[in-house]
Amino acid sequence: MTPPRRRLAIAAATISLAVLTTACGALGQAVDCNSAAQEASKIMTDWSSEVTKNATDAKAVGAASATAADKTKELAGKYDGDVAAALNDLAAGFESLEKGDVAQMTEFTGKMNGFSSKITSACS
Repeated sequence: MTPPRRRLAIAAATISLAVLTTACGALGQAVDCNSAAQEASKIMTDWSSEVTKNATDAKAVGAASATAADKTKELAGKYDGDVAAALNDLAAGFESLEKGDVAQMTEFTGKMNGFSSKITSACS
């Protein structure tokens, strides 16, 4: 048997290692969340630019929406938990526009800030 002092030292070292690992993991997750939010913002900006250029072309709106949905799903696949759920919600929003319905596009554009907030909230 190991002396009680040695067991306590091993336990303390194990707990310290666990705390350091958790802190590094949380820091890494924060960095990853910032990356996710930045990439999602870029996808939304790119989509918005494409849709603005071709607002009357239903096929162009549908293509831009499909591309944005695919990129967002791919991004969501890199994350888990609330971040992935928020990104998948955004992807579903883009998918709902693949038919190029202008009325839905206007509604979705109004919800984009909500999607951004949801992603940011998932990171905190």
